[in-house]
Amino acid sequence: MPPAGGGRRRKRERERANLGPLFMVWRELLKYPGRMATAGLALVTTAVSTLAIPFGFRQIIDQGFAQGADPRAIGWWFAMLMGVVVILAVATAIRFYSVSWLGERVVADIRLTVQRHLLTLAPAFFEENSPKEISSRMTSDTAIIEQIVGTTVSVALRNAIMAVGGVIYLFMLAPGLTAGLIVAIPLVILPIAAFGRRLRAVSRSSQDRVADIGALTAEVLGALKVVQAFNQETRERERFAAAVERTFNTGRQRIKIRAIMTAVIMFLIFGAITLIMWRGAIGVAEGTITGGTIAAFVVTAGIVAGAFGSLTEVYGDLVRGAGAASRLAELLGERPSIAAPPRALQLPEPPRGKLAFERVTFRYPSRPELPALHDFSLSIEPGETVAIVGPSGAGKSTLFQLAERFYDPQGGAIKIDGVPLASADPAQVRARIALVPQEGVLFAATARDNLRYGNWQADDAAIWEAARAANAEGFLQALPQGLDTFLGEDGGRLSGGQRQRMAIARALLRDAPILLLDEATSALDAESERLVQDALDRLMAHRTTLVIAHRLATVRQADRIVVMDGGRIVEQGTHDSLSRAGGLYARLASLQFEGTSATPLA
Repeated sequence: MPPAGGGRRRKRERERANLGPLFMVWRELLKYPGRMATAGLALVTTAVSTLAIPFGFRQIIDQGFAQGADPRAIGWWFAMLMGVVVILAVATAIRFYSVSWLGERVVADIRLTVQRHLLTLAPAFFEENSPKEISSRMTSDTAIIEQIVGTTVSVALRNAIMAVGGVIYLFMLAPGLTAGLIVAIPLVILPIAAFGRRLRAVSRSSQDRVADIGALTAEVLGALKVVQAFNQETRERERFAAAVERTFNTGRQRIKIRAIMTAVIMFLIFGAITLIMWRGAIGVAEGTITGGTIAAFVVTAGIVAGAFGSLTEVYGDLVRGAGAASRLAELLGERPSIAAPPRALQLPEPPRGKLAFERVTFRYPSRPELPALHDFSLSIEPGETVAIVGPSGAGKSTLFQLAERFYDPQGGAIKIDGVPLASADPAQVRARIALVPQEGVLFAATARDNLRYGNWQADDAAIWEAARAANAEGFLQALPQGLDTFLGEDGGRLSGGQRQRMAIARALLRDAPILLLDEATSALDAESERLVQDALDRLMAHRTTLVIAHRLATVRQADRIVVMDGGRIVEQGTHDSLSRAGGLYARLASLQFEGTSATPLA
């Protein structure tokens, strides 16, 4: 049986083969019927006004230029023509404003919808899909959709109305000549279909290459210090140049196809008009058609030809828009792998803070061949501090990922206060957990907002209390604008120890019964380590704490030490009992004591 993913891929390929993905944009447009009606009325008015100009020319030529014509009649026809021009100008302004507003609004709504949906997806999705490439979709692809809604669709509809209305008026003017023009229309449609099929595939590829550039730029600039530290500027320039050239070559191919398509179609359109004009000129010479009629026919035929020519270019833009919409629709089509069940169990109140792993087996989606945990069982009682030690890759960080239900295990169960996480609402589960990562992750925001991330309702009094407990009050007061100081990208205006104390203060504001602590003192200087460790001691008090221990200071304070290796528990006990046992823990501890004080336990 073929994998389910293959069916989804085939479906997406079919969507890319037509303009179907643009229905997503249409659904967003339907949310603003009033603005759409205004834009539609203005659009029809501009199209009709444009077609009224040839009618005015016909009357002026046939009646105004005739010998003995009434000057008042001439003045009236010119006044009518000027009135049409005024209406055309005003309606064009209204149309431009309305469709531009719709373009901006629809793109804003799509960005909000996509971002809201992305926040519901589990980390497993972002293991297999680059966040940098996704962010490029949120910018470049939505910009294409904005152009489609704000310009292309309006141009397409206006030209379609002028093309249809113009053909009708041409039939009224000269049915015989117009019949010849209609015969030429299939000759135009067939090349559009033929070139369009190839253009769709190239347009999609072109958008992917643009997204690659965005992802590569974000990656390199985000690690610029590493790039410069290892003198890899030349290599990164070459990588970027190669990506730019790939984008250029794909774009050149797309442009070449559109250029050939435009040339062929314009030749067919204007060639047909030239032949028809030749026949019309003979009619004027024979006296079967008036000069005003042939003038109106020429102007109207020019408008119709221009409308069809614009429609061929518009079709290429619509294809690009369909490609952009399909890439965004792919994101919206992803279903969250971690979600609340239909009848979620409520966690008991008041919370106790018990955390239990029961025979858990887990493999990361990106590494299914290698189990991160195998038949793992561990129960942590309320208020207990359990230190997790072991070599790199033993599965320590996996415990944190599963406890916060970023992933679901393939076997066994994880419970908080007796409730299996898979049966509870993930938001409720995470509300009972405070996390302090190994590196203090901060956002490009003010100090206040970074601290309030633990509890957005916290007032300044609570923030300063948490800052004092985390030994962060001093440097926060010294900031130029205090809590209102912007901390820069990733909190770049703070040192490592200061960022870590900010993370601890944030966890204190969370005030959750369970603390997950990826202890981060091993990379700090002695003074920062002392301040951070002192703050950690206050944070851990009266909380159920699961701590990945890097230092013996934390291990010795733990109620229990769990030693992991290969996704299993190999030892449990206190520092003294495990040291005497002479097992893995004793070897890790001896490395720290006998090697160097900087050697961590994990």
